[in-house]
Amino acid sequence: MKRIAIFASGSGTNAEAIARHFADNDNIQVTCVLSNRANAGVHQRMQPFGIPTITLDKETWNTATPIVDMLQEQNIDLIVLAGFMRKIETPLTTAFARRIINIHPSLLPLHGGAGMYGHHVHEAVLAAGDTESGITIHYVDEMIDGGEIIFQARCEVLPDDTPDTLADRIHILEHRHFPQVIEQLLTD
Repeated sequence: MKRIAIFASGSGTNAEAIARHFADNDNIQVTCVLSNRANAGVHQRMQPFGIPTITLDKETWNTATPIVDMLQEQNIDLIVLAGFMRKIETPLTTAFARRIINIHPSLLPLHGGAGMYGHHVHEAVLAAGDTESGITIHYVDEMIDGGEIIFQARCEVLPDDTPDTLADRIHILEHRHFPQVIEQLLTD
């Protein structure tokens, strides 16, 4: 059995898509969700799946060693960042090298790095006049959005797009592809 830990800070729609995808899978299981926000929507989204969620304080995230210990005790095979709004500290990237992945709402290396998340990304895409955008699933290392790219999916940027309309199309790509890429990584 392959075991996934999800890190999430927000509403949890990607975490929910992942949990739903693996709900009846006998070989891959989402075992826990770790968050840095007690009021994140992801906590409620995981309840129907019976997936425990844990909120950890800033100091724990900053040192990261207790998180490494917890995940190693649970025999976690893959850490999935699904709307997680913190930099991953070195103890985690070292202990789980090439076993932490993230999804970013643009075609990296465009519109990545510190401060580039959610609507900030979509606003940057529109301000740059890009004709396409999409998602990037990548390995996580010490550089924000700098890890090796695993997968990208594209969508057209329409002339009348707003950050919200572009975000809607990006979410469709995320929910369709992220669970599939995770499954492929864990079965290859």
